[in-house]
Amino acid sequence: MFVKQLSVFLENTEGRLDEVLKILAQGGIDLLSASLADTMEYGVLRLISKEPEKAKQILKDAGFAARIDDVIAVVVPDAVGSLAKVIGMINAADINISYIYGLSLDGEGAPIAIKTNDNERAEKLINAAGVKTLGMEDLQ
Repeated sequence: MFVKQLSVFLENTEGRLDEVLKILAQGGIDLLSASLADTMEYGVLRLISKEPEKAKQILKDAGFAARIDDVIAVVVPDAVGSLAKVIGMINAADINISYIYGLSLDGEGAPIAIKTNDNERAEKLINAAGVKTLGMEDLQ
C-alpha cells in the first residue's frame, strides 16, 4: 500500500513555486503535503494530493515537467528513537533510501514519506515491525 507522490521539476527562479501552487489551486487540487529541495539551477517539488493524476495533467498542460512515484507513507510513533528504528531496519535490509520528508496529515504519530529503491520490501519490513503505513485511501 503506497501513496502517489507528484514530483515537479522547477527552475530555481523567483516566482516559480508560486506559479505552480496557483495553477494547482485554480485546478481545484487540494495539497496535503509539500517538500521542495533545490540545487543552484533547479528544484524538485514533491507533493502529496488526493488527486495526483489530475494534478500531473494540470501541470503538464501548463508546461511543467512532472511525474508520479510511489512512496511509503509511514506513521512514525511519537517516541524517542522511533525514526531511527524505521530507517535502521530499512538500512539493515540493504535498501537504499533516496529521500524522506514529513507529511502534513492529522492523526497520531508523525507521518513521513520514504522513497526507496525497493518500496515493497521496505514496506513489508516496516509493517512486520508493527509500524503503520498509509495508502491513498487514508488520505480521504
